[in-house]
Amino acid sequence: MDIDEMARRARKFNSELDAVKQRVAPMEFGWYPYGTLNNFQILRSLLKGDRRNLLDLTDGQPIVDIGAADGDTAFFMESLGCRADVVDYAPTNFNGCRGVAALKEALQSKINIRQVDLDAYFELPGERYGLAFFLGILYHLKNPFGAMENLARFARHALVSTRIARYNLALNLPLGKDVNSIRVDLRSVPAAYLVDPYETNNDPTNYWMFSDAGLRRLFDRTGWDILDYTTVGNTKASDPATNAGDERAFCLLRSRHHD
Repeated sequence: MDIDEMARRARKFNSELDAVKQRVAPMEFGWYPYGTLNNFQILRSLLKGDRRNLLDLTDGQPIVDIGAADGDTAFFMESLGCRADVVDYAPTNFNGCRGVAALKEALQSKINIRQVDLDAYFELPGERYGLAFFLGILYHLKNPFGAMENLARFARHALVSTRIARYNLALNLPLGKDVNSIRVDLRSVPAAYLVDPYETNNDPTNYWMFSDAGLRRLFDRTGWDILDYTTVGNTKASDPATNAGDERAFCLLRSRHHD
């Protein structure tokens, strides 16, 4: 199935899932507020050649949705006939993983839900995955190197997205006295910028913002080859702090552990 068709079906499934969420309407928690299935529209421009047939990359193995929010992607992939696992961690999940559990019951889904602390050395519930969805998670991890290294042992392919930064400061922000005393172009430097607890969206779960070169080196050092790579958002003057400076890298990776 071509990614264009998958994206079309993702839009349709998203509408159906929204109707289920309205029907379930939990009072004790809220649903994750961002549409994770919108990522399939970006995958249309990311994937090239035979890799546009994304389901072929699974080679009949299960998929895993890591940092899954309410599990929308896992439920969608299950609707396409994939065996699917959800991996998340209640202390850092938006609603303590109550959303994905409620949807599993409402949809009578067979997905497996596993609690895993990605900042620790982890084991994933399946022995091997053909494809891992690891979208929007990396910059929320204290130990992204360890997470990518562990993931390479379990998944042959991975779709990864994360926020990156070209500059340490937005152009209109004042310079600091010590930290960020000059504005630096980081794009070609293999670096990661550690944000202040409230520097990015007043959210202390944000940690590392890689430069473009830093992200590419991270993948190489942790056992991954880049198959497809693109960036979206502010691709000219991104920074780690402002909404206007938001740039995201989207990548399809292949693990060197499974050649």
